[in-house]
Amino acid sequence: MAEAEVDDVFIDDITFPAVDGYALGATLFLPRGAKQHAVVINSATAVPRKIYRKFAGYLARRGFAALTYDYRGIGDSRQRSLLGYNRPKSLVGFKATMADWAALDITAAVKWMRERYHTLPLTYVGHSFGGQALGLLANNNEVKRALLVAAQAGYWKLMASPERYRVYALLNFAGTPLTRLLGYMPGWSGVGEDLPKGVFEQWVRWVMTERYLFDDPDLKALPNFAKYAGVLRSICLSDDPWATRPAVELLCSGFKATTPEILTITPADADAKTIGHLGFFRPEHRDTLWRGAAEWLEAEG
Repeated sequence: MAEAEVDDVFIDDITFPAVDGYALGATLFLPRGAKQHAVVINSATAVPRKIYRKFAGYLARRGFAALTYDYRGIGDSRQRSLLGYNRPKSLVGFKATMADWAALDITAAVKWMRERYHTLPLTYVGHSFGGQALGLLANNNEVKRALLVAAQAGYWKLMASPERYRVYALLNFAGTPLTRLLGYMPGWSGVGEDLPKGVFEQWVRWVMTERYLFDDPDLKALPNFAKYAGVLRSICLSDDPWATRPAVELLCSGFKATTPEILTITPADADAKTIGHLGFFRPEHRDTLWRGAAEWLEAEG
């Protein structure tokens, strides 16, 4: 490994192929000592993998081989332009959906880690969409333990008020016209990273549907929810307006072959003022939320 940080973790920026051969930008975090577990860290929608860098390093220091990566069209999995220095290529005409992220990208990440660290227990951390996608993976039975963080069936009416109305307006009155006009969903509109048109449009359809992705008649991977029989914990943050307890429960209801544990955490539990939808992965939670997550992932059975 070319780069070694002072905190005893080897860090290597790599690429690995998606199921269809598309090159995905990724980072592998390895402990200097013995590797005892492997973990795939799966991002939220429109969130680049760099958000999870400190968390992945923390797990590596505890003996995990940890992989973070970007879905196609995001971060380092977005193609580079031929013009200009290292500029991202336009997403106009770029073909991708959220279903593709699951079937082609996340499936490949699980496969890559399973093959590379076949003697280690394989665990899974899924943030928001990354947690939703666990149920869509054809190879989710390779995962021994899965920790879902702020992962929900994101029907807009299950979001907290007034955030639900802001999201409804953003997606329908701003995002949809912008995406049709520009050919992609621009990040500056308030969603995070730029999103491919197909990703954004599928996301909007799910958010506007009462049972979210479970009501999508074209989503052929839905039966894979019933294949996951590993241990499952879903963390609900009490001040998260997106992944509310009812939304988390709805997502967990799709896992029929296991009994999901839903754990609600308040900011006070972590000696914090706020946590919200993205805050779990902030470094100040190293000795509280991160420690608890790592101990759970390390557990036997």
